[in-house]
Amino acid sequence: MLHIVLVEPEIPPNCGNIARTCAATGSRLHLVEPLGFDVSDRAVRRAGLDYWHLVQVAVHPSLDALFTLHPEAAADLWLATTKAPRDYSQAGFSPDCWLFFGKETAGLPADFRERYRDKCIRIPMIDEARSLNLANSAAILIYEALRQNGFPGLLGTGEMSQAL
Repeated sequence: MLHIVLVEPEIPPNCGNIARTCAATGSRLHLVEPLGFDVSDRAVRRAGLDYWHLVQVAVHPSLDALFTLHPEAAADLWLATTKAPRDYSQAGFSPDCWLFFGKETAGLPADFRERYRDKCIRIPMIDEARSLNLANSAAILIYEALRQNGFPGLLGTGEMSQAL
């Protein structure tokens, strides 16, 4: 199972879109505080997130707390950052890897990026573009990791594959 980590996410619709991608792919979502929004049951119901029950969500008070609870994450992680020295096509994703994404206004903390410099990857784009939307970036990397592993547990065909 892929682990998607949003570090200090700020924009509720981005988190909602990423949660929906996690629901559709069976990926686990980890949120590192502080959060720019409320993820209580009441708030989720009010937002109309009818797929939220399909998402395995864990909220962590800090990156240190996440790594204390999940020390295995340090051995199998990838950090998405526009500052990375290489693009994501050069990464070999395992079926259980951890994909880290930073907050919309600042990205991942510099010391965290430096600690895992060799695991930093970027999505190619033109020089003039600052970055992609967080939800789009997460979807690209989630599906690349799943593709590399044969889309484990996901349907490979739709109803149109059935004979008429």
